[in-house]
Amino acid sequence: MAQTIVTKKPLNLVRMATGTYLDTGTVAAYEFSDLGFKPRYVKVINETSGDVMEWFEGMADAEGYKRVAVGTGALVTSNGITVSDRGFTLGLDTDINVTSEQVSWIALG
Repeated sequence: MAQTIVTKKPLNLVRMATGTYLDTGTVAAYEFSDLGFKPRYVKVINETSGDVMEWFEGMADAEGYKRVAVGTGALVTSNGITVSDRGFTLGLDTDINVTSEQVSWIALG
C-alpha cells in the first residue's frame, strides 16, 4: 500500500484575520477580499444555528467540511469557501450563510 504525504513547512509568519457579520438583507455570497493574504485555513461558524464550515489548503474552490449542530458532517463541493490571493468568499450554503443569523470567521495564512 503506497501513501502520498504532502507537508507544508510553516511560514516564518502566520497571518490571521477574524471577523463577524450579520446579513439582514437578501443573502448573497459574502466576499472577504481585503485580508491582504491568501488563507491556508478558514473556519466559519454560524453562531445562531451552531453550524460550522472549514476549508483547508488543498481543497477545491467552493468546498468545505460542514458540521451541522445536530452532529452530522460531510464534505460539500458547492456553495462552500473559495480562497483568493487576498482573502476568501463564503458561498450560499443554506446552513452557514443565512439571513439575520450571526456569522463569525477566522482565516489563517
